[in-house]
Amino acid sequence: MNERRLTWEQITNYGRYLRGMERSRGTVEKYLRDVQAFMLWSDGKGITRELAADWKEHLRVQGYAPSTVNSMLAALNGLFRFMGWEDCRVKFLKIQRRLLRDPSRELSRAEYEHLLKTARERGQERLALLMEAICATGIRVSEVKYLTVEAARQGRTDISLKGKIRTILLPSKLCRKLLKYAKKQKTVSGEIFLTKNGRSLSRRQIWSELKRICKYAGVAPSKVFPHNLRHLFATTFYRVYKDIVRLADVLGHSSIDATRIYLVTSGAEQSKQLNRLGLIL
Repeated sequence: MNERRLTWEQITNYGRYLRGMERSRGTVEKYLRDVQAFMLWSDGKGITRELAADWKEHLRVQGYAPSTVNSMLAALNGLFRFMGWEDCRVKFLKIQRRLLRDPSRELSRAEYEHLLKTARERGQERLALLMEAICATGIRVSEVKYLTVEAARQGRTDISLKGKIRTILLPSKLCRKLLKYAKKQKTVSGEIFLTKNGRSLSRRQIWSELKRICKYAGVAPSKVFPHNLRHLFATTFYRVYKDIVRLADVLGHSSIDATRIYLVTSGAEQSKQLNRLGLIL
């Protein structure tokens, strides 16, 4: 049997395939980055399942988080499936479901409000409104482009992602703020959050602005990233309505198990819950 070799051309074709499958730009970039890392590490060796397993072990020994290792393996397994090399695919690391949330990465309501206040005081109106929009709707950073002038007028937007379409309702107060901002920017239609050159805000730009505001707000950068705003929306929604099925629909999750991850409590919060049981007499 001919030895399998991985080439840059194959990786480029894989990228075209992912884009054809309507994967988000961020996902495509990450998958290509991961398979390129594997290719450089393999250093021209023949591709086998054993080699892929060795890479998995290499990542683990290097100290990558299990979830990160699995995300990189997902990219590699996807490439193998695309190439027809099914026998090269490797199993993911088994991860026990977390019972407690890491407090060093948990963004509190107070910290969120302080970030908004700091952004406004610094004249960063777009950033403050963007944080509010993500936190008030639970959208992903890749879905910000669906916040358009038309959506703000209708009070809803249809988001198409991974072959699924879901409708997101926009709070009336948010709609008023979005339309006021759009008018100020002389944006009469289309996306509301744009660069000075009229282009869509990239994931990298949003991340960069959020990390920069941390320094002025005095909030740990480890707590401030777009997904944590989505997380804060999820926990707040559940505390108010106690409806995990509806929350899964709003977040765009196919499985409630994915939604449960957002509802993991912190150690301090769980301690308060245990103390309220009143079972120590």
